[in-house]
Amino acid sequence: MKKHSQRAQRVGDQIQRELADLLRLHVKDPRIGMVTVTAVEVSPDLSHAKIFVTHLGGHEKAAEVVEALQHTAGYLRSELSHRLDLYTVPQLHFAYDDSIESGLRLSKLIDDAVAEDRKHPEG
Repeated sequence: MKKHSQRAQRVGDQIQRELADLLRLHVKDPRIGMVTVTAVEVSPDLSHAKIFVTHLGGHEKAAEVVEALQHTAGYLRSELSHRLDLYTVPQLHFAYDDSIESGLRLSKLIDDAVAEDRKHPEG
């Protein structure tokens, strides 16, 4: 079986859009706050979906945010069942995505290295 079928990709994209809307407008848990859904990976049989999120609080709040999201997974799955035209909605599993923070950290290191090189011109 293919690792990532086109259907699983389309379902993942739709879940990402709907979850972003649900988290922004309907979830009132203060532990979650401003969460961004960065990616959704759906298993080929559409039974599980791994949702990657980032939070404004950064890595320090990651565990608390993921725990709060996992706590609301049942509600989110129920709401998704009303919005998606699927026979069964995948089980939702949340994970913190630190790729944006890593990218910013690497970008800062590169900028610092370039600035340091400019201070010491080759002679």
